[in-house]
Amino acid sequence: MAGRNAPKGRGPKVLHQGPICPSVAISFQAYPRIALILCLLGSGFAQTDGTREDLTFRSNVTEVRMTFSTTDQNNRVIATVQPSDFAIVDQDRVVRDFRSFTRSEYTRMDVAVLVDASGSMTPQFRQELANAIQLIAQSDGVPDESFSVVTFRDLKPAVVCQGNCRALSTEAQFPVVASGGQTPLYDSIVFASRMLGRRSDQHTRKILILFSDGADTISLASLTDAMDTAIDNDVAIYGVDVSRRPHTTPGTLVLRSFTANTGGAYFPMEAGTARVLDTILEDFRATYTVSYKLPTNAAGFHQVRILPTHNLRLQFHCRRGYYYPRNTED
Repeated sequence: MAGRNAPKGRGPKVLHQGPICPSVAISFQAYPRIALILCLLGSGFAQTDGTREDLTFRSNVTEVRMTFSTTDQNNRVIATVQPSDFAIVDQDRVVRDFRSFTRSEYTRMDVAVLVDASGSMTPQFRQELANAIQLIAQSDGVPDESFSVVTFRDLKPAVVCQGNCRALSTEAQFPVVASGGQTPLYDSIVFASRMLGRRSDQHTRKILILFSDGADTISLASLTDAMDTAIDNDVAIYGVDVSRRPHTTPGTLVLRSFTANTGGAYFPMEAGTARVLDTILEDFRATYTVSYKLPTNAAGFHQVRILPTHNLRLQFHCRRGYYYPRNTED
């Protein structure tokens, strides 16, 4: 499974494409799959529209919680992991003393399918999309009210269905059309991430399945804005590359960056939607949550990696970090 750095600025700029968390010597830009939650003692925090600037902390942060999954060198999910199998690098601090280590508390999934409708809607593309919608609708753990389909083309994204997607007709909603129109990819990721963040709680695994070629032509948000919004709202992005020549375009690098930094996974469209859904379900069922004392009160973004301690073939999939507030006193 491919693509399992935090680009700076606007445009398709990716700093790392290599394997995730293979050794301590790896660049701090490679951090994949954690559903990262800051645990607050006292009154907790309030969040409005899901952006970093709207996080208001009411008490001091004392603990960090991270959710991750593990695969072997063949990308097979490892269901049994022990605390001695890994260490956490938070900024430049190595953490081995964990306060807790348990199976994740996810009880359900909230899934949004985000579709780039600005490109050529080929019959294969439409069929794969129809397959994805059907498989999700039939999956256990995804209630009707927790499944949405959003498209984007020209100036802004549009919600096709929310809570009633089982009866969606892909032939009617996604006709075979020629390519054309503007592509607000980054704005649409911001929109979908905030939508998922508003309607889900910490026991819900928030999934964004993105059908796109990775190109953006008109967004007001930058790539970094879109990445930060997904991370702030605990959204894992699973990207399906609809490029005619995947692996060779700048857009492919953008998709890989989104999936690696948010804890999802990248797939070429030829992989098929059944494989995408299998991966999402495996991740949902085989995740762990670890907590540890906040190692430093330095404000800003804390880069995080999970590294193997014994079996160097293990890969730990987690988000790339978390934000520590500049002022914990209100």
